Amino acid sequence: MDRIYERVAGLDVHRDSVAACVRVPGPRGGTLTHKQRFSTMTTGLGQLRGWLVEHRVEVVGMEATGVYWKPPFYALEGHGFELWLCNAHHVKNVPGRKTDMSDAEWLADVVAHGMVRPSFVPPPPIRVLRDLTRRRKTQVDMRAAETQRLEKVLQDAGIKLSSVASRVLSMSGRNMVEALIAGERDTAVLAELAIGRMRNKRPELSEALSGHFGPHHALAARQILDHVAFIDASITALSEEIAARMERFASVFELLLPVPGLSRLAIEVIIAETGADMSRFPSGGHLASWAGVCPGNHESAGKRRRVGTTPGDPWLRRTLIESAHAAARTKSSYFAVQYRQLAHRRGPNRAAMAVAHSLLVVIWHLLSTGESYQDLGGDWFEKRRDPERETRCLVRQLEALGHTVNLAAPAA
Repeated sequence: MDRIYERVAGLDVHRDSVAACVRVPGPRGGTLTHKQRFSTMTTGLGQLRGWLVEHRVEVVGMEATGVYWKPPFYALEGHGFELWLCNAHHVKNVPGRKTDMSDAEWLADVVAHGMVRPSFVPPPPIRVLRDLTRRRKTQVDMRAAETQRLEKVLQDAGIKLSSVASRVLSMSGRNMVEALIAGERDTAVLAELAIGRMRNKRPELSEALSGHFGPHHALAARQILDHVAFIDASITALSEEIAARMERFASVFELLLPVPGLSRLAIEVIIAETGADMSRFPSGGHLASWAGVCPGNHESAGKRRRVGTTPGDPWLRRTLIESAHAAARTKSSYFAVQYRQLAHRRGPNRAAMAVAHSLLVVIWHLLSTGESYQDLGGDWFEKRRDPERETRCLVRQLEALGHTVNLAAPAA
């Protein structure tokens, strides 16, 4: 197999050390390999960088190993190397004697012959946005988990607040839980704390708030509410920082906000995960495959087998699926009709995945061309149907029911 790159390096990255192997041209057309181990401390990574410069390396390949690839990647970034972050599944070594150095040598060989594609690593400003949006998402998930724990505490105490109220931590619910923690046990007094439309449910609330809420329930509920308040403050701080860094993407928001299902939060995640630079993706299908909202493909001996969606960016994939459900609730939109048609035949989960795929393809086209979004409309599928084919189908159905059908041309 022909070599594509003459001077390459393979790095087998671990938490505390990096096994490095360099392949350079040798005498009489051969290849020389140089191997060395370095520390992942800043000093050691500086020595690694100097060692690679000394051997005039052009391409450096490394496996995406947890978070341990980040220090070497960032230390080598911007120093004249072409850095390849490789999927570990794509560069798995052949079975046999396994050592860190043999893995580094194999990775260098794979890179030299171009047998692997590098993963997309966004530039530093986008990586900062990624860290912030992902941190915010983990905080939102943590808040939801704490709300569920509060519901468990109330159920253990026989308080059936969630049977009457749609949310435990609404303003009314929070007031009632705070009163329970403070020692109030009169259900009529607790029900009077309801505000807004919840006041119409005071009789049901009075019955639901009758239980055996004890001191240990109060302690657990107090800790949960304090933790939720801390998480809310953390989410607010992260959102403010993200909004400040998103100011330079105002044109992206202007293009994507008209798309059904896309909120500002969803667009922030899309920008943070993709960098809003569609030149890195040849087509909308490539972007959908990278995000993990594309159907898998498995064909052998001329037979195709159903497989799940391709693995991809889990943060972007989750946001797209949430946006797909929101788009499916947008009346008179193309996505709503697409969801209904597919959910009827394939189920709601596959329908949501298909809508997420369509959304991402639309996003790719809008960001690639700069055109404004124009919805195809809820009657898109109706307009594309063949009238003659529909007529034949309906006639067959009526005849199957025992009817005789005589078609007449419409009056002029």
